[in-house]
Amino acid sequence: MIYLQLLVMKKLLPVLRPVALLGIGLILAVLSAAVGTVSPDMGGNDLLAAAQHLQTTSPTPIATEGISRIGSTDGIVLMGIVIVLIIIMPILLRRKTWVNS
Repeated sequence: MIYLQLLVMKKLLPVLRPVALLGIGLILAVLSAAVGTVSPDMGGNDLLAAAQHLQTTSPTPIATEGISRIGSTDGIVLMGIVIVLIIIMPILLRRKTWVNS
């Protein structure tokens, strides 16, 4: 009996995982579409109200000195170097053991 259960699981498991992932993805897609907010301005089938809502202007933000510079990527480059080191260092340290085995 246990052998039969293991045999069924071996045949069913490769099919069950993709079906489960597709089902979960479909449920998330449907829920995210159903939960989307609609502005009261865009009620019914009034496409002009929807277009007007999307084209509203916003005020220009006030420029402040010292907070940020346009084109400054120092922090991004530093974070990239840290991430690369975190990934590369263990590989370099274990490379000798991988070559020997």
